[in-house]
Amino acid sequence: MTAHPPPHKAGECRGALEAARRPDGRTDRLVTLFTVGDPLADAVVAELDHYGSPARRTLDAGLRNGLASLDAKPLTAVTALLRQLETPPPWVDPLMLHRGDLASLSVAPMWFQLCSVTVALAHTYASPATAQQLVAEGRPADLAARRLAEAGVWARQTVRPGGLLRGRPGYLATVEVRLHHARMRARAVEEWDLGAAGLPIGRLDMARTWRGFTLVAFRALEALGIGTGPDEQRDLYRYWAYVAHLLGLDESLHQDVHDHADAQRLLDLLEQLTPVPDENARVLITALVDAQARATAGAPGADLSEEQVRHLLHSVLRRTFGPRWGDRVGLPEVPSATDLLPLISRLNREARYWQTYSPASVQEARRRALAGPATEPTAAVEPCGSVCRGATAGARPAILTEAA
Repeated sequence: MTAHPPPHKAGECRGALEAARRPDGRTDRLVTLFTVGDPLADAVVAELDHYGSPARRTLDAGLRNGLASLDAKPLTAVTALLRQLETPPPWVDPLMLHRGDLASLSVAPMWFQLCSVTVALAHTYASPATAQQLVAEGRPADLAARRLAEAGVWARQTVRPGGLLRGRPGYLATVEVRLHHARMRARAVEEWDLGAAGLPIGRLDMARTWRGFTLVAFRALEALGIGTGPDEQRDLYRYWAYVAHLLGLDESLHQDVHDHADAQRLLDLLEQLTPVPDENARVLITALVDAQARATAGAPGADLSEEQVRHLLHSVLRRTFGPRWGDRVGLPEVPSATDLLPLISRLNREARYWQTYSPASVQEARRRALAGPATEPTAAVEPCGSVCRGATAGARPAILTEAA
């Protein structure tokens, strides 16, 4: 078993940031967010626990049809959340929401799943605060399969044209993610040692998750030979800034991010404040890789074996996060004789060249990405809860606000 350095204490994290202190005050702002949750979502969860099913039905109706559609004035916290969700930032372009995330839609479904979902989740699980809370939920193998499916459905619904419009599947699923994290905080916060690893699923962990589905996912795609140009990066971060708005992220964590370079600078600061991956993270990431390897190899028409997919994921993760990170979370090095990454990267670069050769070829790539159901290619993964069931059945997902 790989030896792991002990997690940083909060004081150590703050000390590490002293060396990176910025004159614009961003470092100080990050430190203040170390133990901050999501006040709006946290208040809604408390309100739902107190008032029960009527409040949950009101929230569900408001999310689907809007605050103005409600006959009676809803509860204070529910009203505040709906008002925040329905008040778009001034920079939002409505046409952008109708077009969807064009950068993500240009990626083939298999690579989207491996990078924009699996690698993004691995980045999220590397945070000890998140990993500790997730391990407490149940068996890592079952959790990994379920989360892969749920995250895959959410990501695919989120990037599709019109998915983030009020009441649409991506909008509902994104708010569901937000409220689920608030529920997790409510369960854990009474017994949590805030001085050791920060607030469970707090603002900084949510910011890391957001970076996982943007910068980290596209760094992994670059490792696979799928690059993005300046215009694509600008569109990507503008679109996901609206996702951040729906998730309740602090605007200071994304308002100045316009491309991968901007995102990397902020991620570097976040990483200095995040403790190193621990044993919980290692267990979760191993289970995640295994679950995705089984799902991909078991899908209809799969060309790669489970072992080949596992080796490919090991290579992509080590290339994306570095060999030291890979050693820390227990990912083995892949022998060059069995490493498919160089070949796949070369083939993808060639395909990407022709895919982006003309406006017509770009449009055709997006058409193919949208041709399948929103759940593709996660259908081979184990059942995934209300979000996945709703999407596969054509129904709208229910909002996860029930108390456990």
